[in-house]
Amino acid sequence: MKRVGVIGGGTMGAGIAEVVARAGDSVTILERDTTSANAATDRIQSSLARAVKSGRLDNHASADIFARINVTLGIEDFADHNLVIEAAPEIEAVKLDLFRTLDDIVSPSAILATNTSAIPVIRLANATRNPGRVIGVHFFNPVPVLPLVEIVVSLSTAEHVVDHVTTYVQERLGKRTIRSGDRAGFVVNALLIPYLVSAIRMLESGFAGREDIDEGMTSGCAHPVGPLTLCDRIGLDVVLAITESLHTEFREQQHSPPPLLQRMVDAGRLGKKTGQGFYSYT
Repeated sequence: MKRVGVIGGGTMGAGIAEVVARAGDSVTILERDTTSANAATDRIQSSLARAVKSGRLDNHASADIFARINVTLGIEDFADHNLVIEAAPEIEAVKLDLFRTLDDIVSPSAILATNTSAIPVIRLANATRNPGRVIGVHFFNPVPVLPLVEIVVSLSTAEHVVDHVTTYVQERLGKRTIRSGDRAGFVVNALLIPYLVSAIRMLESGFAGREDIDEGMTSGCAHPVGPLTLCDRIGLDVVLAITESLHTEFREQQHSPPPLLQRMVDAGRLGKKTGQGFYSYT
């Protein structure tokens, strides 16, 4: 895995690219335009600067890491890459189009991975001529800090692909892995999202205020942050997309999106990344 590609330089994609570069491998980020490319570069520089300030990196190491990261506007630049990780927005049609295009560009031996939070991997795999080389590698935000990666195995994923990717993530990237079947939400979000949705419904009903809900779970259950704060960190658009995916797959009431969540996304109040969610960040 000496040449790794990442599609999308948003919060997740930039974090994945940084982790790959920290491991000593060259990484290319695909972005849609110059503005987005510059934003991706800024995210990585800011993250490295925080690591230097905290003493986790020195200036020399930070410069070396950044030098291993390239940003491109052309997907054809992935032609010679061993592994391409898709970290595009959680929109199935967008991801399907990307996998169709990648299938025509990369080497037949290259591995195609998705960082999707909830979309079944088999749907993306079936957009290619070789579904066996497609796998889910679900990182968690912030990627440079959180140690877990879910390895999501579809019904078609080849076992040698699973072994190769798992070894790379564990031994090269230094992450812990858990293996998940290919079901909406995988392991973590299948457990987490109903909890978050319950907190949103509690706020929506007026039963408790946002600070009391969050304080209840931090001080009463030793959670590092409360559920509404966590929603803001994840991004309410991402929470909504995962909720809708879970509801489509299981048709259970606990997975139905609360109206408040939908209205906040409609209003552009997506959480920390937009400066306003359940809390204000301006």
